[in-house]
Amino acid sequence: MENDQFQRKQDSVYSVKVKAGKRRTYFFDVRKTKGEDFYLTLTESTRRFNDDGYERHKIFLYKEDFNRFLGNLEDVISYIKTELMPNYDYDEFSRRHDEFENGLEFDSDYPRDQDSPTNRKPKLDTEDDVSW
Repeated sequence: MENDQFQRKQDSVYSVKVKAGKRRTYFFDVRKTKGEDFYLTLTESTRRFNDDGYERHKIFLYKEDFNRFLGNLEDVISYIKTELMPNYDYDEFSRRHDEFENGLEFDSDYPRDQDSPTNRKPKLDTEDDVSW
């Protein structure tokens, strides 16, 4: 069993981890086959409510499907953004994630069209106040 887990880690040649909120994480792993070929695994890992464990779902994406998959994914996302929800602020969660990563709490009362107080740069009275 240990050897099997070690072998699976050895097969991964590149990985990206994307945290998506408190309970969900996505993993993009490039893996190598015995025949010196490469494929992509997309994994969604979700923390269970009643248990300390995780629930995982995987998609295996092979090179012959990369272009069609990416093209259709872009089309579907574009359709949602432009046709179904054109007024939604898709950057909201990126800002909230950045605030969380920097140890800041998201303040839902703070106007969203302004910078957060911690990210605001001080205004300079004159050009001479620049000290770099």
